[in-house]
Amino acid sequence: MDVVLTFLFGLLLRLGIPITVTALVFALLHRLDQRWQKEALALPVIPAGKPCWEIKGCSEEKKKDCEAVAQPKTPCWQVFRARDGVMKEACLGCIVFRQAPVPIRS
Repeated sequence: MDVVLTFLFGLLLRLGIPITVTALVFALLHRLDQRWQKEALALPVIPAGKPCWEIKGCSEEKKKDCEAVAQPKTPCWQVFRARDGVMKEACLGCIVFRQAPVPIRS
C-alpha cells in the first residue's frame, strides 16, 4: 500500500503539477489576448480623406469586386485584415496604408 501511495504521489509531482501550471499560464495568456483584442477594437480608426480606390485609381470593374467599397468608412486594410489580425502582404507596402494617420487614444 505504501508503494502505491508513493507511486501516485510521485506521479502527481512529476506530471500533475507541470500540467496544472501550464493550464494556468494558458488561461492567463488567453485572457490577456482577449483584453488586448477589446482594446484594439476600442481604438478609433480615422480613415484618410479619400477612399483607397480613388488614391490608387482603380477601374470601375475592379471597384465592383472590391470589399472595401462596401465599407467606405472603414480603412481598406482593416477590411482585408484576417480574423486573427494578420494583414495582407500587399497592404503592408501600400501607399494608402503607409500614409494613414496613426490612431490615438482619447
